[in-house]
Amino acid sequence: MQTVLYARVSTTDQTSAHQRKQAEGAGFKVDVVVADEGVSGVSTTLRERPEGRRLFDPLLLRRGDVLVVRWVDRLGRNYADVTETIREFMRRGVIVRTVINNMTFDGATTDPMQMAVRDALIGFMAASAQAQAEATKEAQKAGIAHAKDREEAYRGRKPSYSRDQLDAARDLLAQGTNVSTIAKETGLSRQTVYRIQENPAEAEAALARWAA
Repeated sequence: MQTVLYARVSTTDQTSAHQRKQAEGAGFKVDVVVADEGVSGVSTTLRERPEGRRLFDPLLLRRGDVLVVRWVDRLGRNYADVTETIREFMRRGVIVRTVINNMTFDGATTDPMQMAVRDALIGFMAASAQAQAEATKEAQKAGIAHAKDREEAYRGRKPSYSRDQLDAARDLLAQGTNVSTIAKETGLSRQTVYRIQENPAEAEAALARWAA
């Protein structure tokens, strides 16, 4: 019987070595480490990950072996995925254990009450893992939106003209063409043409800020 640690890390400030240290600190004697570095657990199933798929190889994990993970969220991307993955390992006779809270999921259990408690725990922990992942995703989206709002506030109002329209308007203004004619020929409003006429440097700068 061997103990296999599966570590999934998605950011640069995490390492599989750190997860191994945590596991060994919790009393696990790790024989093999399987690690996916820089892989999101929200968008990929265990079978889709470069190293995660190795866990389904019967030559790596056999009946009686122990699969250790920091937490159940390492085994899938959502509730259905995590619960099915744990059940599959249990059907194969693999014991799944977690570093956090030292939970054990063993398919060899035959007592109905123990099975009910075990299955309830699997569902609860998988649901908690999905809720946390979704909360993280929402926080990331909110952070991105906030950063975008700040960037747009810095850049000011987006120009209502394109590069071609600005160049055409400036050329016509230089030729002494009246504003109404320029507006008609370029498709710009009279107000926009007036702003370009009054401050051509700012018109150019606004376009540059928006990389238009």
